[in-house]
Amino acid sequence: MNIEFDKKAGVNPLLPVKSLLQGVAMARHKKLRQYILIPIVINFCLYSGLLYLGYQYVGVLIAQFIPDWLLWLDWFIYPLFFICFFVIGFFSFTLVANLMAAPFYGGLAAKTLHLLHDEAGVIQEQPLLAVIGSEIKRMGYLLSRAIPIAIISVIPGLNLIAPILWGLFGAWGLSMEYFAYTLENEGFLFAEQREALRSVRIGALTFGGIVLLALMLPVLNMIIPPIAVVSAVIYRQRLAVK
Repeated sequence: MNIEFDKKAGVNPLLPVKSLLQGVAMARHKKLRQYILIPIVINFCLYSGLLYLGYQYVGVLIAQFIPDWLLWLDWFIYPLFFICFFVIGFFSFTLVANLMAAPFYGGLAAKTLHLLHDEAGVIQEQPLLAVIGSEIKRMGYLLSRAIPIAIISVIPGLNLIAPILWGLFGAWGLSMEYFAYTLENEGFLFAEQREALRSVRIGALTFGGIVLLALMLPVLNMIIPPIAVVSAVIYRQRLAVK
């Protein structure tokens, strides 16, 4: 069974914006608190731990690879390291953090749907192994697309379009990532999720693009993932065929 999205709604760029704003407000609901706090703690520990380790070892790397006569540039190299950390962090650490928090996001998506429809009862979510397996498949799919873009990034001339490709890739990947939790709870697998989002590509890229910008901002990148899960549930309901 395929997922049917309203294609007319899927080309309206305002719907993902409204969904994200509503998601920010709804994420403060007390009934969602237990599903949101743990992923935020996971994100905080992962990012701060990696940042601390990076800060501790960047001095060693500078000493090994930078000649003594250039050591006066450490005032520039240290800030550059932190900028690179947050850029690289989006493409790697965010995926790892989402993999670790995936079991909680399934429950968050299910509970959000119940609140939207003012329902009570048992929360329907996929088994833990199914959720993790779906995450691994998605990471493999994204990696297979990231490698060609990485190659283009180092080819003179072609690398001029690399930033655009990375931006589109990031927006598409994040849209797939955060839509997955609510769609998995409906029983749809990775291939079905991908085809459904292709039918509303403009809306999906808009949603993922906004999340991408938020993830590139320090501090905000630790709290936006669960908000994006809530917002994806809201947006998915707006895309439902009436």
